[in-house]
Amino acid sequence: MSHATRKNIGVIGLGIIGRGIAGNLRRRGFPVYVWNRSPRSVPNFVGSPGEVAEICNYIQIFVSDDEALLQTVRQLGEKLTPRHIVLVHSTVAPDSMRAAAEIVERRKARFVEAPFTGSKTAAEKGELVYYVCGNDAALREARPILEASSKEVIEIGPTIGHASAIKIATNMITAASVQAAAEALALVQALDLPFEKFIEAMRSNASHSTTLAMKLPKMLSRDFEPHFSAKHMLKDMQIANQIGLSNYLDLGVTAAARDQLLEQMHWGHGDDDYSVVARKYLHEPAPVTGAELQLDDQEGPAGTGESIASSTERETQSEQDAIPEVSPAALVDVPSGGAANETTRLRRGFLKQLFSRLSSGEK
Repeated sequence: MSHATRKNIGVIGLGIIGRGIAGNLRRRGFPVYVWNRSPRSVPNFVGSPGEVAEICNYIQIFVSDDEALLQTVRQLGEKLTPRHIVLVHSTVAPDSMRAAAEIVERRKARFVEAPFTGSKTAAEKGELVYYVCGNDAALREARPILEASSKEVIEIGPTIGHASAIKIATNMITAASVQAAAEALALVQALDLPFEKFIEAMRSNASHSTTLAMKLPKMLSRDFEPHFSAKHMLKDMQIANQIGLSNYLDLGVTAAARDQLLEQMHWGHGDDDYSVVARKYLHEPAPVTGAELQLDDQEGPAGTGESIASSTERETQSEQDAIPEVSPAALVDVPSGGAANETTRLRRGFLKQLFSRLSSGEK
C-alpha cells in the first residue's frame, strides 16, 4: 500500500494492554494501525491482520492464548516479507512460541519473543518490563519499539521459547504468593485476630512484595475487579504444570495454586481478578477502612508485582468465553479416591467436563 512506511506500527489485540500500548505509541508520535477480532471504533482500525502487514513493518501481537497466537500468525500469512519484524507479547507455552516463530520465519520475516510484566497503568504510561529473545539484528531493530512502551528490556538470549519460560516461572511465584496470602488471611480470621495487625506485620516482613501490597487490601475488601483474570492465571499455571510433568518435576505449590484457580472457574469467577481465590476463605468484607489496609504509603510502581497474562485482559467476547486448555497430563495429580471431599469431587468433575469438551472439539 502507498502509505506503508518503516515507522508504522501495527498492534493486533486490543485488550487492556493492547489498547494501552496503542495509545501510548500514538502519544509518542508513532503512526499506529490496529486490528482486533471484534471490530472497535478506534483510529486506524483495519480489516485484517494481513492489512496490518501491508501497512506496517513492525507488528506487535497482544492476544490471549496459544490458539489465538497461532491463528493470528497464520492470518498474517503471505503478507509477511523480509521487511517485517513480528513482536509477540503473549504468555504461551514455549512450544507454541516456537511454532509461531517458525510460521513467521518461513516467510523470511524476523521474529522477536517479548512477553512482559506490567498492568494497565504500566501499559498506558509506557512502563512495562519486557523479557525478550531473538537474534541480535532483530533485537537491535526492535528495541526502539519496545522501549517506547517499557521502562526496561531484559534480554534472555537468542533461543525462542526461553523468554516464555521465564515469564511462566515469574507467574508461578505471583500465583503462589496470592494463594499463600489468602490462606494466611483465613488463619488470621479463624483466630479472630485484627486484620490491621497482620497488615502492619507484613509491612516490615521479608516476604513483603509489590504484589501483596496491591492485592491484600483488595482481597480484604473483596474487590476482585480484574487486573489479571483468574482464567488467564489458570492458563499459565496449567502451562507450568505441563512443563513440570514433561521434565519429571514435582511442582506441588504450583499444582495447588492451579487447583484453587480451577475451583474459582467452576464457581463462575474466571473473569474476576486471580486474587479471587480469597473468596473461598473470607466470608465478609473486612470492616476496616482503605487507609488502614495500606501496606505502603503508595501503591507499588507501575508495571511491577503482577503481570497481565498471556497476556491480555478482556481481549474480545469470544476470548473471554474461551475455555482454558487442559491436557491429560494436567489431570494426573488431581486428588481422587473415596476420601476426596465435596470440593475436590466438584473440581474433578469440572476437569472431566473440560477435557471431554476439548477432546470432542467443542468450544
